[in-house]
Amino acid sequence: MNANGGGEAVHPPLPLFLAPMAGVTNTVFRRICKEMGADVMTSEFVSAEGILHRNPRTAGYVEFSEIERPLGIQLFGGDPDRLAEAARAVIEWVRPDFLDLNFGCPVNKVVSKNGGSSLLRDCPLLGRVASAVVQAAGPVPVSAKIRIGWDRNSINATQTARVLEDSGVFRITVHGRTKEQGYSGEADWDVIGSVVQAVRIPVIGNGDIQNAADAIRRQGEAGVAGLMIGRAAMAGPWVFDEIRAAREGRPFRAPDAEARWQLIRRHCAGEIAWRGDESSAMKAMRSRLMAYTRGMPGGPRLRERLARVASLAELEDIASAHLAGQGVLPSLSATMPAAIFSASLFR
Repeated sequence: MNANGGGEAVHPPLPLFLAPMAGVTNTVFRRICKEMGADVMTSEFVSAEGILHRNPRTAGYVEFSEIERPLGIQLFGGDPDRLAEAARAVIEWVRPDFLDLNFGCPVNKVVSKNGGSSLLRDCPLLGRVASAVVQAAGPVPVSAKIRIGWDRNSINATQTARVLEDSGVFRITVHGRTKEQGYSGEADWDVIGSVVQAVRIPVIGNGDIQNAADAIRRQGEAGVAGLMIGRAAMAGPWVFDEIRAAREGRPFRAPDAEARWQLIRRHCAGEIAWRGDESSAMKAMRSRLMAYTRGMPGGPRLRERLARVASLAELEDIASAHLAGQGVLPSLSATMPAAIFSASLFR
C-alpha cells in the first residue's frame, strides 16, 4: 500500500536535494535532513571574497562532516577570475564533492554586487564565470542553480541552461520563479520542463514541493532528474522521508506533537553544541522555531513565546506547557540529542 493508502504503485528512485538557504542550511540542519532522507547537500552561499579571506564567518558556512556527503559548496559573485581563485581555494580548504554556482539568489544585496540572479541578465558574463570555475575546479565537478529569468518579460532559462552546459557545468537546478517574484506566486514547472528538453545534462527541479504528492506530480510533469526542496524542509524536514515512502510504496505517518518537539529540542541542542554558546544559538534558532511550529495548535501564542526564547530550559518549559495543553504527558527530558549532534563532532 502506498503512502496515501491506495494501490501498490512504486515510483523510480529520484535524488532529493536540500536547497541551500542563507541562515538556515548550516551543518546542524543539514545533518537533520540527511537523517530524514535527503540525498544531496549544498552549503548556504558563500562569496568569493569570503573564501579568499578565510574569515571565521566563512569557516562556519563551509564546515561540514563526512556524514553529509555528497556535499557541495555554493559560491556567488560576478568576477570570473576571483571566483576561479575562490574555487581553487575552497577545494584545497575543505575538499567538497562538488561546487555549485549561485545564479538564482533574488536578494538585492547580492544582486547589487552583480551576484545571484543579476547574471541572468548577462548570459555572456554568466558563461565566463561558469567556464572559469569549471576550469579552475579541475576534476571537482561544478553545478549551477538558476531561476527561470529576471522577470516575466525576460524568461530565458533554456538559453541560460545551454550556456551553462556549454561551459562544462555537469548539472543544473532550476527554481521555477523569476528574480522579480522572489518567493511569491507560483513556480512555473512548464519552464522547468522546457529546460529538461533543452539540455543533455541533468536538470533538478525546485519550487513549491510541499509533500510527496507534489514531488511525484512534478517529476512526472517535468521529467526532472531530481528534486530540490527548501521551505517545506524548514517547516518539516521529514518531508524527505514522506517522499521516499511514497516512492517505495510504504506507509508514512507525520510526526505527532511530541515527536516534533523532540526534533526541535535536538536541533536547538545541536546548534548550541556547534556554536559553543547557548545564548547566540537560541537567538539564531528563533526564526527556525517559527517555521517548525507552523500548523501547531495555538500557533500564534506559541510563536509569540518562542520569539523571545533564550535557553534550552526555557524551550522545554514552553514545549511541556504546549503538550500538556493538548493532553500529552511530555517526556522531552528523556530524549537527549542524537549522536550526530554530539558536541565533540562540532569541534
